[in-house]
Amino acid sequence: MPHRSNAKPHASGADVAACRATLRGGSRTFFAASLALPKSVRKPATGLYAFCRMADDAIDQGADRAAALADLNARLDRIYAGTPDDIAADRAFADCVYRFAIPKLFPEALLEGFAWDAEGRRYENLSQLTAYAVRVAGTVGAMMAMVMNVREPALVARACDLGVAMQLTNIARDVGEDARNGRLYLPREWLREAAIDADAWLARPAFKAELAAVIARLLAEADVLYARSDSGLANLPAACRPGMFAARLLYAEIGREVARRRYDSVNERAIVPWQRKARILADAMLAAKRDAPMREWPIMREAEFLLAHLPAAAQAKAALAPAPPESARERARWPRIEDRVIWLVDLFERLERREHSTTNSAGAV
Repeated sequence: MPHRSNAKPHASGADVAACRATLRGGSRTFFAASLALPKSVRKPATGLYAFCRMADDAIDQGADRAAALADLNARLDRIYAGTPDDIAADRAFADCVYRFAIPKLFPEALLEGFAWDAEGRRYENLSQLTAYAVRVAGTVGAMMAMVMNVREPALVARACDLGVAMQLTNIARDVGEDARNGRLYLPREWLREAAIDADAWLARPAFKAELAAVIARLLAEADVLYARSDSGLANLPAACRPGMFAARLLYAEIGREVARRRYDSVNERAIVPWQRKARILADAMLAAKRDAPMREWPIMREAEFLLAHLPAAAQAKAALAPAPPESARERARWPRIEDRVIWLVDLFERLERREHSTTNSAGAV
């Protein structure tokens, strides 16, 4: 049987609002795309992402990473015991775990990926890097699938593909920023093939054509996984498709923006202009309306350990707590999926203007 915590719903409306504020400030792409999801999915997804974001920040920004990891694992134990800490994200994630029977292995694997970051693990080849991406991103994709009441292994495998593709895109975009923080995620085997000494480059990071070829190679791998994820997205519940296609297309566009900048992600960070985001969201709306047959792609080897612990679809369905129906007020506000996506277009414009204003103000200080 799938794991069920002993928890009963703990999160209040204030907790959900606090989680939403966390994502609005630090995960704008997810926050905006999530607004296209139905409320029954949006609320638990917000709790899931807030916990993941909080855990990432605790490791990344903490002075003692080992202590932060130990604390997170202890908090996870209490979440699954049904006694979450007095923290909004913990209570919201406890509710998510309870309602959707999420196996503990999935968030444990996420924290394992954060532990690899804390120890400064190096990745010799693409398989090792993929194993890392499965943990820090594929797990999130799989848990999101469960929040959508999806349990079919082929669909969850495509969710893992999408999460890994997004992580590879992040790595390609942040090469310079990571290097300045002493991190290098690019496969060292690829760097040697490009005649780049990884340690020497990390000591003095600079952009050059050989590095551009490695970044392009990584983005090509991401594009393969984005393409594999498409049939999975097309077979999600209809109300969930616009938001997930929006996230998929927006992240893929980040990779294209890196390419437009000749793969120089050392000297600048690729940002997609809001006007292009608006066009992408329109594309997402069209893609969400198309039905497509499920493609039988193999499960990536690095994700097999996750899928082996996936609850059987029939068992999980029996274990799920019923989702509260969308209120009449909510239905009146968003009578059509198209209205949700139109709202996203306006939101992206306002977010970009605010970011531009904040950047200019900081530069003026």
